[in-house]
Amino acid sequence: MDIEKRSFEIITEELGYDLPEKEAPIIKRCIHTSADFDYAKNLCFSEDVVEKALKALKNGACIVTDTQMGRSGINKKRLAQYGGQVYCFMSDEDVAEKAKRDGTTRAVASMEKACELDEKLIFAIGNAPTALIHLYELIRAGKIRPELVIGVPVGFVNVIQSKELILELSDTPYIVARGRKGGSNIAACICNALLYNL
Repeated sequence: MDIEKRSFEIITEELGYDLPEKEAPIIKRCIHTSADFDYAKNLCFSEDVVEKALKALKNGACIVTDTQMGRSGINKKRLAQYGGQVYCFMSDEDVAEKAKRDGTTRAVASMEKACELDEKLIFAIGNAPTALIHLYELIRAGKIRPELVIGVPVGFVNVIQSKELILELSDTPYIVARGRKGGSNIAACICNALLYNL
């Protein structure tokens, strides 16, 4: 705890300027997780997203991730205190079968499986741009209305484009890391930053 506290003090010192009050804990936790100060500039927040996300979590929203790594990094005990749980369907047999049958990816099929859940959902996508693109399509088609989309896939192919699509959504709260940076650890740490703020 002391090391973490000191780490956040160093981050604040090295930033050298004040971050927006509501977004600051999320931005600082991303920097803390990655030791990368670029997150102070590349994280994009839709209007009132932090308040909306906290309200959803307090009301028992569940989190859907696109990797088991992302799922394992989220503080499930804290989430459970409010009635939520974390889902990742990527390893599910029915998801693999559907992806093969439809000629798509597991990431696409897992987003479709998430649509069948009758719960308030937060999506934390840190790895698969195809998951983010398909989620965008499902939102546009009116098949799902997420409480929040965390769009932080990492990499080089379709990553930037997938994030820019989410930024076009006017009625969906989002936290997006523009550019190539991100990852399952960043998706999980954004979820935790929100959970620790409750």
